[in-house]
Amino acid sequence: GRDFICIQSMDGMLMLFEQESYAFGRFLPGFLLPGPLTYSARTDSFITVSSCRQVESYKYQVLAFATDADERQETEQQKLSSGKRLVVDWVLNIGEQALDICVVSFNQAVSSVFVLGERNFFCLKDNGQIRFMKKLDYSPSCFMPYCSVKEGTINTLVGNHSKMLNVYQDVTLKWATQLPHIPVSVKVANLQDLKGVIVTLSDSGHLQCSYLGTDPSLFQAPRVESREINYEEFDAEMKELQKIIKEATKTQDILPKSEKHRDLIVTAEVSPDLDAESKAIDSEVKAEAVPSVTVKVTIQTRVTAQKPNLAVCVQAPLAVTCDQFVFDDLEPDSSETVVLSVFLKGNFCPSELEGICVVSYDTPTGIPKVAQCNFRLPLRLICVPAQASKAANHKLTIDTNKSPISFLTIFPDFVDPSEDDQANVLGFQFLTGSKTTLLASKTSQRYRIQSDQLEDLWLITKELTLRLEEHFKKQNCKDFACTFSGSIPLQEYFELIDRHFELRLNGEKFQELLSERAVQFRAIERRLLTRFKDKTPAPLQHLDTLLEGTFREVIALADAAEENQANMFQAFTKLKSATHLVIMLISLWQKLSTDQVAVLEATFLPLAEDTQELGWEETVDAAISYLLRTCLSKSSKEQALTSSSQLCMPKDTSRLKKNITLFCDRLAKGGRLSLSTDSATQQAAVMPGGCTTIPESDLEERTVIPGSTATLPSHGQMAKQKSKP
Repeated sequence: GRDFICIQSMDGMLMLFEQESYAFGRFLPGFLLPGPLTYSARTDSFITVSSCRQVESYKYQVLAFATDADERQETEQQKLSSGKRLVVDWVLNIGEQALDICVVSFNQAVSSVFVLGERNFFCLKDNGQIRFMKKLDYSPSCFMPYCSVKEGTINTLVGNHSKMLNVYQDVTLKWATQLPHIPVSVKVANLQDLKGVIVTLSDSGHLQCSYLGTDPSLFQAPRVESREINYEEFDAEMKELQKIIKEATKTQDILPKSEKHRDLIVTAEVSPDLDAESKAIDSEVKAEAVPSVTVKVTIQTRVTAQKPNLAVCVQAPLAVTCDQFVFDDLEPDSSETVVLSVFLKGNFCPSELEGICVVSYDTPTGIPKVAQCNFRLPLRLICVPAQASKAANHKLTIDTNKSPISFLTIFPDFVDPSEDDQANVLGFQFLTGSKTTLLASKTSQRYRIQSDQLEDLWLITKELTLRLEEHFKKQNCKDFACTFSGSIPLQEYFELIDRHFELRLNGEKFQELLSERAVQFRAIERRLLTRFKDKTPAPLQHLDTLLEGTFREVIALADAAEENQANMFQAFTKLKSATHLVIMLISLWQKLSTDQVAVLEATFLPLAEDTQELGWEETVDAAISYLLRTCLSKSSKEQALTSSSQLCMPKDTSRLKKNITLFCDRLAKGGRLSLSTDSATQQAAVMPGGCTTIPESDLEERTVIPGSTATLPSHGQMAKQKSKP
């Protein structure tokens, strides 16, 4: 009727208490580290696993009559006086450390000692003999033997570090189930009316009660009344269903349709004013002050969003103060807000003033999803108001169908209201140093943009058209339109292409030279190593000087290649700006639809990044060649031509420039852009009179023209050509 307690200390001492009174203490022999300990009531023994990786059993009676543990060192007097040495009852070597020991005794099964090792679990008899053992192919974390319904067997629950719970009947695996956590302890309990509840505890303290199997379905299908089958009705219904299926397969999209109510919405709000104190970090711009603008990103979710990750991207040379945000799981109807700043980092102008926010997250069912939004950055981020310049190398004229609007109205952030002369003339100076001038005609419905660099015209032209569209949209004017009737500046555009291609060729040369110098460096190293290993020392014959010189050449070539890479990136950004400008001018000149502009952008801007392996020139050349063979072909012979399936860097840009000129020429003659398969057959109907064959000699003559522009016929000239017999 009393409680006995046995406590094992870290130094290998067993302390036994009767109720609250200390009875005695004994040191286990050969002790190093404590192992699992249990008590067998059937044999009145303590069973443990020692550091020798063996199971040891000590009788309580032997412990009680053994030498007292007050002192670890035995004296001669203690050896001769009362007391006996602590002797083990039985020992079994299992060859591995044990995680847990459990003694079980059920009515239908004999008393057994279960030991869970690192790779096996053992079932032992009371005398230490093995009843059975099971080799595990996983790393166990806990176990629990319990009563089996089959006589003479014992069931065992074994948890592992793969979040699995396995049920064994003796050594046979009967069931395996997935847990949401790694169990460190498992028990079987009866809770009120629930019998056989599995209780698990995780290392973070989560307690879970669960059961095996599934919820029973109490639904019973009603009996079907027998009736006569009307085959005519079934046949009519089958035809109707087949018709619906046929229509659905025709109009089915590859991508799923957008949901009306999205589970997660991300919005980006750009501050209307620049930051009072700039947040620019490590900017390479040489201007006195580099401004920054604040962007506030808000994530709103209607469902549980697991592991949400926000990425904010802007095109180089623009940069953000922080581009990655990781949040905790978002609850339903909750929101998160982050604030960041955007600034100009590189010392050249970007090709786009737009950014994108992308949120990736998992639904509770494990489905990965993505939500995104775009935001537009202010023009003041990269340029400031400046004095207008009259002289310029490049000029563009944009025609509209409305009277010119004062710059005080559409550019209030750049115009000083006190200066009346800025109503029709406005100057922009980029932070990189270049200038652009914008002029509005007082008599005609035209705007002129001029600059010394072709690529600098793009952002100002785009900003002008966007602000004009927004202005007339506020005025509820729906018929506003911009047009372009001048010459496409192809010659200046070709100069930018040649500059970019020249840097790509330089990159290949640097790569070849670096490879040669590296081979030379390794060869000198091998010779020096051979000389140093030789038992009879020999003169180096200036190999060390040659090694040092080669090393300096490798470093110099690497620096030059790195500088060329940076210059190529700048050239590619300028080329993208000029390409955007050419696409806009072609779309305004030919009044292209949104779909046709999308085809144009996919043709001229196929790459977000330019590399030595896959460059802009060969990619664009392949895309334009495809359009010239399909929707812009002039005969069936061209459609039958095939091109090389492998893209490689060309020797020069002459073929690309010819194809671009031919592309614009066929658009001028009525060609229309389309990617549909039947566009080639419809081209004759779309283009009155068809495309006449252009001799190669004539094409070469028209490629380079005085005035640095490509001569392309206007609509009036086309009408005159058609009226001629």
